[in-house]
Amino acid sequence: QVGGFAWENCGDKRDPVVLQSLSVAPDPISIPGSLRVSAAVNSNKTVASPVKVVLLVEKALGDLWIQLPCIDQLGSCTYDDACAILDNLIPPGTPCPEPLLTYGIPCHCPFKAGFYSLPDSDFVLPDVELPAWMTNGNYRVRAAVSNGGEELACIKLAFSLQS
Repeated sequence: QVGGFAWENCGDKRDPVVLQSLSVAPDPISIPGSLRVSAAVNSNKTVASPVKVVLLVEKALGDLWIQLPCIDQLGSCTYDDACAILDNLIPPGTPCPEPLLTYGIPCHCPFKAGFYSLPDSDFVLPDVELPAWMTNGNYRVRAAVSNGGEELACIKLAFSLQS
């Protein structure tokens, strides 16, 4: 049993983008509910489109970890250009949403090299209809981020969901 939020960098120590800190509360995460997040990321390279993200999402089933398939862009999916997804969510030319705007954190590619820090910030998690296979339980996620075949970052997360 995972029991609790945890994270780690899983990439090469020389990866250009490194997550330096991440905290999430409450634990377990409630949907709907409020989520408090803080994070710090250091990038020694400008990250430009296309940014490929490969997610491996697993759910605990007793002592087994079951890989969740990619259904409707949720689960263990490959996104060939996360920059295009961001542009669809936040049209270019519109300001980044809070609290990103306040802390000077960009929401569009290219992401300039630098240190980005998000102090404790509250986000509202709406009551969304999650697929039946994405219900209460313990999850592991591995996100590998690359550009043109070069690994930029790799992050592993473990968390619990409750609705």
